[in-house]
Amino acid sequence: MRWKSSIPWFLSLALGLVIAGCGAGRWGYARTYAAWGEEPTHLQEQVDLSYEEVRRFPDRHADELIDDLDPETGEARLILQLRDHRDRHLCSDETEGSCRVTISQRDIGPFVAELTVRQEDLVDGPDRLWTGSLVKVYGHVVEGGTDESGPIIRVDWYRQWPHGRYVTTGAAGAMRR
Repeated sequence: MRWKSSIPWFLSLALGLVIAGCGAGRWGYARTYAAWGEEPTHLQEQVDLSYEEVRRFPDRHADELIDDLDPETGEARLILQLRDHRDRHLCSDETEGSCRVTISQRDIGPFVAELTVRQEDLVDGPDRLWTGSLVKVYGHVVEGGTDESGPIIRVDWYRQWPHGRYVTTGAAGAMRR
């Protein structure tokens, strides 16, 4: 997978860490990825970069669009793991509604995402942004970070899938393509 500075990164919040197209809806239940909300605008601005390029040379990419929460402002600093998105999603049966966004079971490396959590993701219940959520971010590189943290990204827009609304490649034995 290529790191994208405007980054359609599929990430899952570090272990313990914490769509309007084609009828796929907010959770993207479709055989292939379907953009949602304001995402198409960000997809047009993305730039392909490798994870190592961003980590080693963050200053070169600061102008490109590429875990704690303040309850008053919604500002959060999430520690995430970069995961490879699979173009063809896994499905439980032949219907699109049984398909789930699919990411690699293995991570590529860590990074930190600084973002303002949207109100709909702060509510109590199973659809909130929480440990085990999958987060796709679009933002700008702020700095290269450390080997432990990875690059730090200031997020312009994000999309999240709560636990259970996406799968990893580890589910391939129980689901089909």
